[in-house]
Order: sequence, then C-alpha cells, then structure tokens
Amino acid sequence: MPISLAVEDLSAKRGEDLIFHDISFVLEAGQALIVTGPNGSGKSTLLRVLAGLLAAETGKVQIKGAVPDIGHPRELCHYLGHHNAMKRELTVQENLSFWKSFMGDSAGGSGIGIEAATEALGLGGISHLPFGYLSAGQQRRMAMAKLLVAYRPVWILDEPTAALDAAADRLFAGLVERHLRTGGIAIAATHQPLGVAAQELRMTGFAGVGDVV
Repeated sequence: MPISLAVEDLSAKRGEDLIFHDISFVLEAGQALIVTGPNGSGKSTLLRVLAGLLAAETGKVQIKGAVPDIGHPRELCHYLGHHNAMKRELTVQENLSFWKSFMGDSAGGSGIGIEAATEALGLGGISHLPFGYLSAGQQRRMAMAKLLVAYRPVWILDEPTAALDAAADRLFAGLVERHLRTGGIAIAATHQPLGVAAQELRMTGFAGVGDVV
C-alpha cells in the first residue's frame, strides 16, 4: 500500500525561541520536498523534528498507509545529517555492515548489498579502506550508501550534496529519482538544486511560517 507523509500545524523551538510555526504539508508516495531558506531559518530543526530526533512544540507528523499503522515516521525514515555518522577508524565495509544490521529493512522493501551500494555511488572496490582515509567527497558518498543498504521509504536529507562535485551531484540525483519512482518520499534541506522535480518549502525563521510552493 502506498504511504503518505502528513505534517500538520508543526512548530518548534530553538532554546526558548519559537523558530517556526504552523507548517503543514502532505507528501504522497513518489513526491519530494525541497526545504530552502537562509541560514538559521530552521531547516535543520524541521528535518530533525520530522525524523523524530527533536520534539515538536505543537503539531504532528504522521505516516499514513503503513501496515501496521505506526503514526510517527521515525521507524520508516533514513536521516542523513550534516555529519556522516561513520567511524573513521573502521573500514567502509564495517561501517555499512553496522548500519545495515542496526537499521534493518522496513516492510515493503529490502536494502542492497554493501558492495552493490558502494558501486552505485561510484566507489566500488575501496570498501576495505578505513573511512578516515577517504576524501571529504568520498566520505559523503559512502555515507549516502546507508540509504541503500537498509530499506526506508522516507529519506530525510540535510545538505546531502555538501562536498560533492558536479558528477557526484548528478549521481545522487539519480539515486533520489529511483527512490521516488519506487514509491519513496524524499525531503531535503539544501542551498543547491537537488536535480529532481519537487515542491519547495521556503523557511523564513524565528516564528515565521514556511510557504509550500
């Protein structure tokens, strides 16, 4: 059954300050949302609330159409933040094995193998290297492989293409497009075009209301 992500009257604080309020939108399977706005406008805070990492001040986030009905999407989402969340001392293989085991697969799909995931990111044959040996761009691409080794229908991405060159940008856009074609949902905060058709949520910050266009 296709899922949808429904956000209703969402607000959140940074410290004691209300950073945004009354944000509402619905994303159906196969749809993407780009979150834009100046630095400090609440983009990262919004994504962390959507991922269940921060509590909302008001409002709710729901997944509809999931079996069983899980309510909040935290069990069905991948979150890729500013940090890669990979241990520098461990090999790429060891890092991705941990995430594949820790995350597991949501109902409705299955992740791909580690070597297949690294190949998909254009970095096949180096998964035996310690993560810390890789360049910043390679590290970011390997962090993206987490999205592939464990299946989650909702991708929540904070500046996903930071440190990537133009070729890697296009490669990542292709991964997102395939995710959407198979019924996934993607939400990305970015200052750069993501390369996929998407709605846009413009954040204004400090109790401003974002507009979905």
